[in-house]
Amino acid sequence: MKKILELLSEEMGKAFEAAGYDSALGRVTASNRPDLCEYQCNGAMAGAKQYRKAPIAIANDVAEHLQGSGVFSEVQAVAPGFLNLKISEEYLLKVVNDMAAEPKFGLEPVENPKKIIIDYGGANVAKPLHVGHIRAAVIGESVKRICRYVGHEVIGDVHLGDWGLQMGLVITGLQDRRPDLVYFDDSFQGEYPKEAPFTISELEEIYPAASARSKEDAEYKARAMEATFKLQSGVRGYRALWQHILNVSVADLKKNYGSLNVEFDLWKGESDVHDLIPEMVAYMKEGGYAYISEGALVVDVKEETDTKEIPPCMILKSDGAALYNTTDLATIMERMKLYAPDEIIYVVDKRQELYFEQVFRCARKTKLVKPETELKFLGFGTMNGADGKPFKTRDGGVMRLESLIRETRDEMYKKIREGREMSEEDAMRVAEQVAVSALKYGDLSNQASKDYVFDIDRFTSFEGDTGPYILYTIVRIKSILTKYCEQGEKPENLALQAAANESEKALERKLVEFNTMVQSAAQELAPHKVCAYIYDLANAFNHFYHETKILSEEDAARRRSLIGLLVLTKDVLNACIDLLGFEAPDRM
Repeated sequence: MKKILELLSEEMGKAFEAAGYDSALGRVTASNRPDLCEYQCNGAMAGAKQYRKAPIAIANDVAEHLQGSGVFSEVQAVAPGFLNLKISEEYLLKVVNDMAAEPKFGLEPVENPKKIIIDYGGANVAKPLHVGHIRAAVIGESVKRICRYVGHEVIGDVHLGDWGLQMGLVITGLQDRRPDLVYFDDSFQGEYPKEAPFTISELEEIYPAASARSKEDAEYKARAMEATFKLQSGVRGYRALWQHILNVSVADLKKNYGSLNVEFDLWKGESDVHDLIPEMVAYMKEGGYAYISEGALVVDVKEETDTKEIPPCMILKSDGAALYNTTDLATIMERMKLYAPDEIIYVVDKRQELYFEQVFRCARKTKLVKPETELKFLGFGTMNGADGKPFKTRDGGVMRLESLIRETRDEMYKKIREGREMSEEDAMRVAEQVAVSALKYGDLSNQASKDYVFDIDRFTSFEGDTGPYILYTIVRIKSILTKYCEQGEKPENLALQAAANESEKALERKLVEFNTMVQSAAQELAPHKVCAYIYDLANAFNHFYHETKILSEEDAARRRSLIGLLVLTKDVLNACIDLLGFEAPDRM
């Protein structure tokens, strides 16, 4: 199904052509003066020089050929040459009916579907998720869902940090606490225990303590580096202990990500490509891409067109140790071998842009990717507190993501219990759903690259541009449909009628913008466009609701038409919040 502006532009193009002008001048856009018209065409202005004619004369010619149009109910040529347009209610009804009858509301799948890998999450094992992890998870999940919706094959990868010095620190910290553990006995030849010798809570105590000590105690840091070397060299006990760390951490990560409706197809980490690094290094050396500089192995990535310094991409340090660059490049190599993606998208802090520019250039220069493979950096800003600085707890520490979710849920629970008769169990379940909408919408409604201020009072409000407001609108529609069914009616085979008033027409015009919005959000990797659309749609519906008798409408055919419009609005809103990664309860 064509987009609404394409349909209107086709009609306008025919009129330009009939008047003796280029049909390409008939491009229609949404009006930037909604007080004057619904749509506009500025083609007469663009054609004035081409045809050596006053713009208003061209506009008048075209307007004359649109008299009696079945598409536009009103066409006005306005000085100096604008065409102000209103769509006819009957034609709009046809588009709405077509939309309601089509899968995905008439969205045309992409012409050339891609295989896309989205790298988001990026959590380190043995560490709790904190508020700094929320943006990668929430934005990446939404981008994944949007790209899938338009027809791409998308693979989401958490890309865990599970192989670096933090593993050596955890193992060393554990050894100090439990030196008697069999994993540290080099002579042990039996099978290691299946149960981990620690809980997630203990694990999360060990890492920060070990990390802090390593910064003050050089000998301790050397021990941690030695433990990291033993792990990466395949020492049996260290590998078994590492597997326990991984299992316990991933179980906890899945629980926390799951509470935000964030899911990954792949739970791969840096460790998965450890054995590929020697092969990649040999390939880069043999191909003449990598060379030794001050003892380190590097690849030059500077280009002649650069206006700022781009340092070489380091592959191995002077002591032969791998870096993040190394594992990221090896991961690209593995992804190309296993999945052959057309595109890899990295959802990471925007402050890492230079780093990823180096990695991308290195991957291209060394031909780890095909020339046509796209490597995209989707950098996001920080979530800040009211002081404009990165969000902290009241005592100045970094808040755990689990705590942020719990505080938001508790705030929603308090608001839901106020003035509503609902069991404690139902209230808690609804609070959890609405809290996820508050957090995700509060984040995603901002353009990803921009910083934003986390304001729990605003994000949890049932009024304004918030997740709870969107959910409240959906629940309001569900409530009306429930009452309609209680009257003995069924919301099926509902024939819509042409809009009877301006608020009804405005709602229909917003509905038919759906496929334009989704395609734009997918092309630009922009979940905030989905948020902007559903906020406008929710406002259009609520304005219509307050001005229209629905269940009390006496004309049965008219009432069924209104119910049909409600069903379509609810379905579109539900599709949109699913793209954002949350869902609506049945009541609030």
